[in-house]
Amino acid sequence: MTSTPSNGSRTYLFSIVLVAIIGGLLFGYDTAVISGAEQALDQFFRTATDFTYTSWLHGFTASSALVGCVIGGAISGLLASRLGRKRSLIVAAILFFLSAVGSWWPESGILPYGEASLPLLVLFNIYRIIGGVGVGLASALCPMYIAEISPARIRGTLVSCNQFAIIFGMLVVYFVNYLIRNNLGETAEAIQTAMVEIGWRRMFLSEAYPAGAFLLLILLVPETPRFLALKGKDAKAFAVLERINGTAEARTVLAEIKSTVHERRERLFSYGVTVIVIGILLSFFQQAIGINVVLYYAPRIFANMGFSGDASMLQTVVMGVVNILFTVVAIFTVDRVGRKPLLMIGSTGMMIGMAALAALSFTDSIGIAALVFIILYTASFMMSWGPICWVLISEIFPNTIRSQAVAVAVAAQWISNFLVSATFPSLCGWSVGGTYCIYAFMSLLSALFVWRWVPETKGKTLEQMSALWRRS
Repeated sequence: MTSTPSNGSRTYLFSIVLVAIIGGLLFGYDTAVISGAEQALDQFFRTATDFTYTSWLHGFTASSALVGCVIGGAISGLLASRLGRKRSLIVAAILFFLSAVGSWWPESGILPYGEASLPLLVLFNIYRIIGGVGVGLASALCPMYIAEISPARIRGTLVSCNQFAIIFGMLVVYFVNYLIRNNLGETAEAIQTAMVEIGWRRMFLSEAYPAGAFLLLILLVPETPRFLALKGKDAKAFAVLERINGTAEARTVLAEIKSTVHERRERLFSYGVTVIVIGILLSFFQQAIGINVVLYYAPRIFANMGFSGDASMLQTVVMGVVNILFTVVAIFTVDRVGRKPLLMIGSTGMMIGMAALAALSFTDSIGIAALVFIILYTASFMMSWGPICWVLISEIFPNTIRSQAVAVAVAAQWISNFLVSATFPSLCGWSVGGTYCIYAFMSLLSALFVWRWVPETKGKTLEQMSALWRRS
């Protein structure tokens, strides 16, 4: 990876981004690994004799990582400003690794191996929460790192690659879980018994391999030039910028960065309340439109439609392929079309998809039409709010408040995720069609919000964000 001082090295830039998006892959991997293990965990902990493993406890165990996600998102700003972006990603990698190994062996040499008990449940959830903290950190820091290392003209494309890595990580762990399960025995009964004994452990341990690779590779990448300049390390910042952009452009970019350095200790609301509120609402709407309900509760939704068995599995595979394809669409259009048009197009598609699902639900119509509108909904999300929300959160805030502001926005996102996901079963008990109507209405509101409040950031440098919000 040799650099070219005159015009920079794209190979060097892409290799750095490739390492950073492994954090996104782990984000997806950690949040989805529970899907293959949760039924076996349920059976395992129900064998405990010192307490009763209730459905509520199982629900908490299956989603305990979300607690860590909120914590990780909330502290990401503090770590990013104190330790730097690179060192904070190292912390996230260590947490991913500890969680994978700890979830595989929650006894940790303290408790008897293989005996379900309340202390073992507590330890298991602690390890899952540790992994959730890693997810929360990665969800904030990976887009921030990529945004601060990337040239303005391709920043949206490169940050969108992180969303692709998240979706790809989910698909990888689904495949890994499938392989682990189907190599545990010859018969369904033998497989089920082995899943309760060792299968779920192997699924969690599988994350240790990409986590270990991420930890080793992140040691090789540089700190972002923005953070280096904010800490007064101009020579190091220039060296990184020169290797990425070339000598002439590096001088220009460094000058722009240094023009904001004198304000390095600004408080969160130094640029007013509006920019922070926009960041929070971007996070809120990304969840309020109901995407994680579709992702987390896909089997239940397909069951409500009348699909089951192999047919339900096929629908999930189709959704996975759609997610990948339309995330690629966003990657190749975000720096050409712009952020606002794609978000508004996506909101419109999601509104149509959810409104149609509501109508089908009210009329008790199931079948291929429902699948088509779910695909329309998820495709619209994946080419818009999925990746582009992260792009905007990583670039919309001025340099001097970015780490704190991103932390607030990401924490808001995980809290919204939890609230929307937790209320879905109760809302469905009230009215399935009515629930879909709520998400359709939120999609409409998201389009109006983007049209009225969100500025277009295509082609703007991160330093121009300061001037944008100063004028506001």
